[in-house]
Formats: sequence, structure tokens, C-alpha cells
Amino acid sequence: MNRFRFVVIACMVFAWSVSAWSELEIEITQGVDNPTRIAVVPFAWQGQGKLPENLGKIISADLERSGLFSPIDQRDLLDLPRPGDKIYYRDWRILGAEFILLGQLEERQGRYYLRYELHDVFAQKRVLSNTLEAGFSQMRATAHFVSDKVYEHITGIRGAFSTQIIYIESFNNQKYRLMLADADGARSRLLLESKHPLLSPIWSPDGKQVAYVSFETGRAAIFRQDIATAAREQLTNFKGLNGAPTWSPDGSKMAMVLSKDGNPEIYTLDLLTKKFTRITRYFGIDTEPNWTLDGKSLVFTSNRGGKPQIYQVTLASGRTERLTFDGDYNARPRISPDGKSLIMVHRSEGGGVFHIASQNLLTGDLRILTSETHLDESPTIAPNGAMLLYATRYRGKGILAAVSLDAGGKYHLPSKAGDVREPAWSPFFD
Repeated sequence: MNRFRFVVIACMVFAWSVSAWSELEIEITQGVDNPTRIAVVPFAWQGQGKLPENLGKIISADLERSGLFSPIDQRDLLDLPRPGDKIYYRDWRILGAEFILLGQLEERQGRYYLRYELHDVFAQKRVLSNTLEAGFSQMRATAHFVSDKVYEHITGIRGAFSTQIIYIESFNNQKYRLMLADADGARSRLLLESKHPLLSPIWSPDGKQVAYVSFETGRAAIFRQDIATAAREQLTNFKGLNGAPTWSPDGSKMAMVLSKDGNPEIYTLDLLTKKFTRITRYFGIDTEPNWTLDGKSLVFTSNRGGKPQIYQVTLASGRTERLTFDGDYNARPRISPDGKSLIMVHRSEGGGVFHIASQNLLTGDLRILTSETHLDESPTIAPNGAMLLYATRYRGKGILAAVSLDAGGKYHLPSKAGDVREPAWSPFFD
């Protein structure tokens, strides 16, 4: 791969055209073997008019999307109990249900109160219950919250259904949008629209800001933007490459790639003092930095060995080591939330196919996670480490897709109108 081609792939993306702006829709393509069977009973409604949101349907879709659950078709349910009702567990065992989720939504003076219960069929007891208060606009968020609690109780892993994603939409190479949506693609809203390309969106650790690359100044520049107020700050204005921003775990610094001194190198920026520090010094191309969990090192992509591979540099000493050896192309490194795995875009020796792969950082074992298409890129990991999103091409369109880190659960998030790309998964909103 020549120098120019590598810079284009590593620091920019293809501008896929779309014709309209719309929400993403879930298409589940694969689940795990022997998923947990759960009955999500239609939630009872006590209020004026129709139920504001079908909360049971949202929760059922959340759990199914994880790949770990198989919700029972509501048409097959033998009973529709409410919270507080006596549960005849034998009847639910006949349906093969392992858990039952009940709910009731009540409206009182413009506020909504959701009571829910989770029952373990085999233990024959209620194992989870709570009452939540919410406003009308918070109904969908409330459903995701219940999904998180159910998921965590059954799997022991914190749920990430209440998180969000950002991604880029492009319109005929003439209009670009930075979008924000729920993790399931619903409730999408516009953060920024531009007639110039937008690249590399990333969340701040507290989930209150995003950073990205924009060409609105006539060349690539890195910006950060407050999500609540839309206030923006330009962070770089150097000639050449200004790309791949990523926040440090404590939010005080940002790593990026700059070519202001000639070669594309990794730099850090102190966001308080605005001081830039050069991290790498090599005649090759160093790009796509990402922080380790302790904030003491950066992993990055470099062709210093002849072809793109992933390296790690310790910030205090400058010591650099190569991490990847399988395949002739490994790029876009991401560390899993537990610090045990390295997620990357991978190409096997002599192949023309790019997939998402996971490498065990202790053993070096590499596992291919995606296989449906030939151009998978831009992986981003859910904060609980259970799933990752990536961009790909499917049936002639640019879509977002997801896969669990055990490669068991898979789903697509295509847009009705056209192509989307470059997803970034939010942190938890604590």
C-alpha cells in the first residue's frame, strides 16, 4: 500500500451519498445458541387516550438485539398478568419461559409512573421490582432503563441500552450531518450540518461533548462541541493533516494526528493550557491514536514496519512496541472496556477483504468478528464491552452494523433513506 493511499484510508473516509435524513432501523441477523427465553407481557395502561409508547415492545426489542435473549411472541402468551397478580409459574414453563417481565404504566396529573416486576420461572419468585416516575418525553428512555436492569440482573453485565451513538450522514457529497441517536437508532437528532465533509466523531468521557474533524475552514480542522448548548471550539488550524481526535480517560487531554512538522505524527493536546506535545517521531505514518484505560499509553496505527500495523507507545518513556502480527493490515485500534482485548480493522495476508477483529492482549490470539461483507471499518465498543458497532457496505448501501464480542449476536442499523458511516458509542451516562 503506497503512502498516499494509506493516509487516505487512515485519516479520511469515503463520502457515501444519501437522499434524506431518517432514523436507523434494527434488523437482527443472528443471535447466540440457547438464548434466555423471556416473556415480556404487554404493559397495562391506566390513563387517558392511548399508551404513550409501547414500552414492552421497546424492552423486548432491546433484549433481543443483545443476542442473549429470545422474547416469546406475545401472541403465544396464555395470560396477561399485571404487577401484583398471582403468577402461575407452571403455565409459563409450558411456554418455555425462563423469566417473565410485567409492567403497568399509570398517568397521574401529567406524570407517568411505571411499575415493573421480573419473575424467575424456575425459582418461582419475583426477583426484581421497582416503580419509576417519568415525563411524557421520557417514556422511551424509561423503557431502556428497565431493559438495562433486566439485562444486568440476568447476565451480571451492566446494560447499555440507555446509551447513545453518534454517526455521520452525507448527502450527495454536498451536505454532511453529525447525528445523535439512542443506541437502538431511534430518536435521532441533528448536532451539526455542513456543506463540508465531517469525519471522526468521538465522545468525551463524561458524554457531554463530542469532537470531530471538519473541512469548513478550507482544510481539515479539529473541533469540539457541547451537546446541550451546541457551543463549538476549534482546537487545531495547522496546515496538512489534523485528524483522529480522541479524549484521554480523564478528559483533560486529547490525542490526534498532525502533519504540521512534515510527517503525520501523534500529538497530545492539553485542553486547559492548549499545549501540544509530540509523541511519535518516525519517518513512517503514525495515525489513529487511542488511549489505554489507565491513560498512560496510546495505541496507534503505523506503517513503520512496511504495512499498517498497531503499536503502543508509553507516554512517560516513549517506549514503543508492536502489538499486531497476524495479517498484512491492522488499523483503527480500540481497547475493550475491560482492557483485555484490542479491537481493530483487519485484513488477512494477500486478501482484499477488511473485517473487524479482536486480539487478546495477553495471549495474542486473534479472532475475526465479522464476515458478511468485504469492507468493514470504524469499530466502536459499547461501554459495557458486550457489543461493538462498525460501518460497512451491505446490498449496495453504507450501513451501521453490530456484533457481540463473542461474535454470537449480530444486527444491522440501516437508514431508510441512504448511507451512514463512522459510528461512535457513548460512555455510560452516570
